[in-house]
Amino acid sequence: MKPIKTLATLAALLATATAFAQEPVVAAADPEALFTDADPVLHANKQTVLHIMRELLQCNHWDEADKYLTVRYLQHNPNVRSGRANVLAYFGPPPRTPTCGKLTMPVVTVLTSGNIVGVVFRAEYDDPRKPGTKYTSITYDQWRIVDGKADEHWDTALLDPPRK
Repeated sequence: MKPIKTLATLAALLATATAFAQEPVVAAADPEALFTDADPVLHANKQTVLHIMRELLQCNHWDEADKYLTVRYLQHNPNVRSGRANVLAYFGPPPRTPTCGKLTMPVVTVLTSGNIVGVVFRAEYDDPRKPGTKYTSITYDQWRIVDGKADEHWDTALLDPPRK
């Protein structure tokens, strides 16, 4: 009888193990602090990406896109064609926020390699195994910086549903 009780206990523990299998992803308290570097070139590249994220993506100041994106801006997002004009058409014109303070996106870390700047974001999703609950994971964007502007972009975006 004892082996059956032990097996039943082990089976119950294994069945609930997936519920406790993940550490939650936590965003930085001050995401802007992650966009600095002792190396002046890497610092400048990180600052370009910070401006893209804050001024363009968060605050909708797309009229300033020429400060941060090259004309040819190569896009590897399946929803947006390459070229700054196409990016502007995709995102705009949303309402411009009157003020643009601190970056509020849930940034986990910022990575650099040469002229590439990568940003890891906290993401929250509905748990398909437990309706009504959430779990955390990450999404990722990266930009290639050329002469102080983003010239190429990659991200983890999936195709948008068809527009009605």
